[in-house]
Amino acid sequence: MTGIRLHAPAPGWSIDADVVVVGSGVAGLTAALRCTSAGLRTVVVTKARLDDGSTRWAQGGIAAALGEGDTPEQHLDDTLVAGAGLCDERAVRTLVTEGPGAVQRLIATGAAFDRTDDGEIALTREGGHHRRRIAHAGGDATGAEISRALVEAIRDGGVRFIEHALVLDLLKDAEGRTAGVTLHVMGEGQHDGVGAVHAPAVVLATGGMGQVFSATTNPAVSTGDGVALALRAGAEVSDLEFVQFHPTVLFLGAGSEGQQPLVSEAVRGEGAHLVDADGVRFMIGQHELAELAPRDIVAKAIMRRMQEKGVEHMYLDARHFGAEMWERRFPTILAACRAHGIDPVTEPIPVAPAAHYASGGVRTDLHGRTTVPGLYACGEVACTGVHGANRLASNSLLEGLVFAERIADDVVAHAAGRGPAVPVAHPQPVVLPLIEPSVRRRIQRVMTQGAGVLRSAESLRTASRELDALDIPAGDAADAGDAAGADATGDRKTAEPGVESWETTNLLAVARFLVAAASDREETRGCHWREDRPDRDDATWRRHLVVRLTSDRRLAVHRTATADFPPVTPDAPREPQP
Repeated sequence: MTGIRLHAPAPGWSIDADVVVVGSGVAGLTAALRCTSAGLRTVVVTKARLDDGSTRWAQGGIAAALGEGDTPEQHLDDTLVAGAGLCDERAVRTLVTEGPGAVQRLIATGAAFDRTDDGEIALTREGGHHRRRIAHAGGDATGAEISRALVEAIRDGGVRFIEHALVLDLLKDAEGRTAGVTLHVMGEGQHDGVGAVHAPAVVLATGGMGQVFSATTNPAVSTGDGVALALRAGAEVSDLEFVQFHPTVLFLGAGSEGQQPLVSEAVRGEGAHLVDADGVRFMIGQHELAELAPRDIVAKAIMRRMQEKGVEHMYLDARHFGAEMWERRFPTILAACRAHGIDPVTEPIPVAPAAHYASGGVRTDLHGRTTVPGLYACGEVACTGVHGANRLASNSLLEGLVFAERIADDVVAHAAGRGPAVPVAHPQPVVLPLIEPSVRRRIQRVMTQGAGVLRSAESLRTASRELDALDIPAGDAADAGDAAGADATGDRKTAEPGVESWETTNLLAVARFLVAAASDREETRGCHWREDRPDRDDATWRRHLVVRLTSDRRLAVHRTATADFPPVTPDAPREPQP
């Protein structure tokens, strides 16, 4: 229990609930629907609109052993290979065995997947999969269809939700258990300004932190708020160094920033080729699956070829698809390319890697429980152990589904014994000074240059030094009114409370945690690529790095004893193999 919190006005309103779900992607809405159906008073809090999370941007699909001849065991094997020795096999086995049923329940909720002529679910392949097991919708609009179905179910089910609300900090009771969250509602409505939702269970489903880099496939709302909140609350996070850079993001020119259009792995799954400017398929001979190798391998191969040729991008060639296939199978990608002056029907698509997915996050067990009692996490914000050092394509939506259901079941099972939430103030609170919004772009550029696809001890030292220079020492919260505007460095003022300053403060926090973990891991593994440590070192580094925040705002990093995660509480029994 760190006592650290963002500088913010005291809550001016509050509501009570049995569980509050933070986030409205596949993980958050699935958990909310299941808790509501069990009779729990459920409140969904989301940063933008209900349908504005990362889920709706997912193009390729959702992976599950649904096809003839496919089995959960084969799905498990592909996931373990992609994870480069750091997957928790118990978590992966949970995912692949419960996944097919979870997909069928999603269909029952209203999600309409593409079908074959004989009515079966249409399946495609993506990188790292040896079988066709990717279910898709609308050709390349799977996330949008899943989001549509879940949002419709939320509205039809009468689930209470608060939109345009940025969650600030976790509330705790006198015993240090979760007691709700504080939040700021943007704009006017039934609730506005800073308030609180009091609840004995909080589910973090806030998505990723891709906005910590200059170029990312993530939407603007992905500023690491969940990871930052969890760390301030005393939770442990793990595997933050493993940020997946998607190999094929539409190249919009040197220096392009913000959310970039994704060119789904499913395009390669249907037969597109990666080529250089001379038309050479450089993935041949790099891996047995060539263009369908796991993402970390493809991203590294693209970067190496770019370095060899002295260029800023490669090409994805799918001209042989023809216009009809492009329009039927990949209408979203086709439209995005044409909007930027590229016609995939007649020319190769310029592509380069960009930040895509955080394989690490808030450490959980198989029921989504974190190291803070009553706080759960699922989806991209969580580290369940499923992804290891590199996520297998299209496992993310499935993880959100499966572990959201498990979280809801655990919340329901313990609801009767929890009682009402009664938040109390920390005896020695520390107010976290806020970073000026203008610093955001600087954070992104530091991270892109020093902790992007290519890393080294020197680049990470430079990034750490520059990030530290952007930070502001915390003051004593005993006089919180003096925190805003206080002269913290002699030449720089702290920012006033507001959405942009809260987001920037969260971004700086997760950037520092990521760099600390990446600096400690002195090897190359999965999507963590150290140019100065090019080899994988299982003897020393087949371990997880766990980071927590101390009450004096220091980063405490330790290495696990094995590749398995320890229990989230010291006295918790090891969970049986599913």
